[in-house]
Amino acid sequence: MTTGTDNGLRIADDVKLGEGVVLHGFVNLYGCEIGDGTSVGCFVEIQKGVRVGRRCKISSHSFLCTGVTLEDEVFIGHGVMFVNDLQPRATNPDGSPRGDADWTCEPTLVMKGASIGSGATILGGLVIGEGSMVGAGAVVTRDVPAGATVAGNPARILRHGNTDATT
Repeated sequence: MTTGTDNGLRIADDVKLGEGVVLHGFVNLYGCEIGDGTSVGCFVEIQKGVRVGRRCKISSHSFLCTGVTLEDEVFIGHGVMFVNDLQPRATNPDGSPRGDADWTCEPTLVMKGASIGSGATILGGLVIGEGSMVGAGAVVTRDVPAGATVAGNPARILRHGNTDATT
């Protein structure tokens, strides 16, 4: 595992890292758990409550917000963004700043062996099925079935039964 402040790593004391985790420069981790053998690329942020399984690959510039769970062997491409608030606002109706109690976290589950292409955006409250494939740049607004390949904005199923799935 790469550690230290000279390479821009920011790892909070409450982070749980498995055996053989590789962290590249300028990673920000807090309150999360990362499983054995996972690789995290440069400029990645993983927030509190996120669970990353074993043998995952998270490419550079990706953002995993509170509420995201990656099962084992998940691939996250470059610049993938997860969303956990389906009604984001800076303030409440009375003009006061929104705080933790003023929104609902919408959890997302990415199941074993799924792959999410670079630049994809995954809205909250979804399940990305086992062995599925999300195309680069897709905006995923609904659940993705196991083994399916989806692409586009909004993402649509291109085919069922991904033959490369690890299921």
